[in-house]
Amino acid sequence: MALTAETESRLYRTLRAAAGAAAHLVALGFPTAVAVLARPGSSLFSWHPLLMALAFSFLMTEALLIFSPETSLLRSFSRNVKVRVHWALQLLALLCALLGLGVITYNKHLNGKAHFVTWHGLTGLLTVLYAGGQSTGGVLLLYPKLMKNWTLAKLKLYHATSGLVGYLLGCASLMLGMCSLWFTTSVTGVSWYLAMLCPVLTSLVIMNQVSNAYLYRKRSQH
Repeated sequence: MALTAETESRLYRTLRAAAGAAAHLVALGFPTAVAVLARPGSSLFSWHPLLMALAFSFLMTEALLIFSPETSLLRSFSRNVKVRVHWALQLLALLCALLGLGVITYNKHLNGKAHFVTWHGLTGLLTVLYAGGQSTGGVLLLYPKLMKNWTLAKLKLYHATSGLVGYLLGCASLMLGMCSLWFTTSVTGVSWYLAMLCPVLTSLVIMNQVSNAYLYRKRSQH
C-alpha cells in the first residue's frame, strides 16, 4: 500500500527528529567517554583529547543544532536568542580548541617531539585556524552593514556553507585522533568502531540540516 504524501512527510519529520535526538546524545556522550579515558589532570596531555572533544563534538554540534526546526533545544525562543546562544557556544568551542592546541603543542615541546607532522596534527591545526576565521566572519552577520555590496541572505548562505566545511574538518580531526596510538591502545574492537561512528552520525545530521535550510531558501525565493 502506497504511502500518502502527508504520511511520507510525517515519517520524514519523525526520522529527522530521531536522528537529531541521537546527535544530541552522541554530542554529549562522546566527550564524556573521552573524559573517562583521558582522566583529565592525570597528565598535561590528558587535557588535549577532552578539550578537542568538547569543542568539536559537544559545543560546535549543539551550536549548529540550535537552528534545527525538529531538534533544537531552543525551539520556542526567537531567532535572535538562538543566534546569540549560537555565538556563545561557538566562541566556547573556539576557546576549547585553542586551549587544546596550546596544550598539545606545549606537551610536545616538553617531550622534544616534532610538531604537526601527522595527518591528525595538520588537520587539527587547519581546523582550529578555520574555526577562528569562521567566527570572525560571523561578525558580518551581526553587523551586515559592514558588507554593503552583500545581501544578508547571501551572507547567511555563505556563512552556513563555510561553517559546514569547518564542522566536517572538526569531525575529520576527531576521527584521525581516534587512529592515534593513545586512542587505539585504550579502545579496541567494536568499541573503536562505535566511537568512529559518533562524528559520522553528527556530521550526517548537520549536513542534512544545512542542505534542507538551503533548499528552503531557494524555494522561498521563487
